[in-house]
Amino acid sequence: MLVDTSGFFCLLDKGDRRHLKAESFYDAAERRLTHGYVLAELIPLCHRRGVNRNKTLLYVCDLIDNEEIEIVWVDESLHRLALAFLQSRPDKDYSLCDAVSFLLMREHSVIEALTTDHHFEQEGFRCMLGA
Repeated sequence: MLVDTSGFFCLLDKGDRRHLKAESFYDAAERRLTHGYVLAELIPLCHRRGVNRNKTLLYVCDLIDNEEIEIVWVDESLHRLALAFLQSRPDKDYSLCDAVSFLLMREHSVIEALTTDHHFEQEGFRCMLGA
């Protein structure tokens, strides 16, 4: 399963209506994959939603050190592939982070995403937390 920005937020925010569902899917996953752009997006998302900055930064640092999560660090090659992917989908409003997620999911044969982002469904993946 790929864990997206909104998936991590649902895990972090115990007040989120999808928190328990996110925990259940996360705990049941045999594999947890994410990437650096997701972690970068998580910090401003938490800020916008009123999560304490120190709590957010500690959470992200803990994720980086968590051996249960495979983190792919985006290099220039993957960044360029993601930009090309976005250019190939001019009718979509995907983010660069989304594009990296889709490419990694295909590369790693992952079909499920812990996310609330409907863009994953548009690309044929399973959105575990609904939109």
